[in-house]
Amino acid sequence: MLLKRRNFIKTAAASTIGLGLSSQTLSIQNNPTKILKAGIIGLDTSHSVAFTKVLNDPDVKDDLKGIKVVAAYPHGSKDIESSVSRIPKYTEEIQAYGVEIVDSIEKLLNLVDVVLLETNDGRRHLEQAMMVFKAAKPVFIDKPIAASLSDTIAIFDAAEKYNVPVFSASSLRYAKDAQAVRSGKKIGNVLGADTYSPAHLEETHPDFYWYGVHGVELLYTVMKTGCKTVKRSHTKDMDVVVGHWDGGRIGTFRGMRKGKLDYGGTAYGENAISSVGPYDGYRPLVVEIVNFFKSGKPPVEAKETIEIFAFMEAADESKRQGGIEITLDYVMQKAMAGIKRN
Repeated sequence: MLLKRRNFIKTAAASTIGLGLSSQTLSIQNNPTKILKAGIIGLDTSHSVAFTKVLNDPDVKDDLKGIKVVAAYPHGSKDIESSVSRIPKYTEEIQAYGVEIVDSIEKLLNLVDVVLLETNDGRRHLEQAMMVFKAAKPVFIDKPIAASLSDTIAIFDAAEKYNVPVFSASSLRYAKDAQAVRSGKKIGNVLGADTYSPAHLEETHPDFYWYGVHGVELLYTVMKTGCKTVKRSHTKDMDVVVGHWDGGRIGTFRGMRKGKLDYGGTAYGENAISSVGPYDGYRPLVVEIVNFFKSGKPPVEAKETIEIFAFMEAADESKRQGGIEITLDYVMQKAMAGIKRN
């Protein structure tokens, strides 16, 4: 089970090499005063309306200027009822911000400069992202970036192939305290961390991909990459995942489905101990998305996002095998084998 780590590092790093700037991004950089027209794919999540409300505000502040949502393709999940049932409501709401509703992704891509892929169902992201990559449009892909580790890797490989900037992140990453810890300014080098978040389950997705990803991304925000092994304890209402990082560091994630549900955690550093919450809302993430579209430079490396999803897949594998320790190399190799088969 304890496979060599170099294969994981090689695979993850390969997905970040050569991801340059598309012609669309270079055009944006050459005309910095241009108002970028953004399109949304998927109106089955509240994020679509929330992001549009911020970006299309006529009194928007300087750090969010330069992007306007002009078009949306409403269809996301085909069979997750909690998502499908939202589409009519969010379609009506987003039109109040002057957004045109189109009946195909092809039409949307002809109208916009950049794309927010908001479809709530990660199973559709690879298919939809491929259309965006082929059109050479920079794209932000909302969580979860995919519904499998294989698709996660394939998305970054395709972005590299088509030379299109892409990134994905949870808004929890940009909590003020979490960023202060990550920078090293608040507690020095991080020696360990414990984070928590709701972890509602959706049968079509690996357990933490659907919602626990928020707390796992918060853990990675402060711990960064380097996790080697994962071990999970699971009950109906709670999960605890213990990860062992290089250098002897330990990070844990607690996923909750009962009682008071919230987001946050604690980081343990060389110089101090700090909270890594609370959740600071969507705005800090939207600022990062705007900067990304203007610069073409992803604020989160593909390597880190891939490892986040490998961590969650290893946690699922640990659950399947009765709570034993699983290496991230093991799940990465399984994912790569799946890509080759397909």
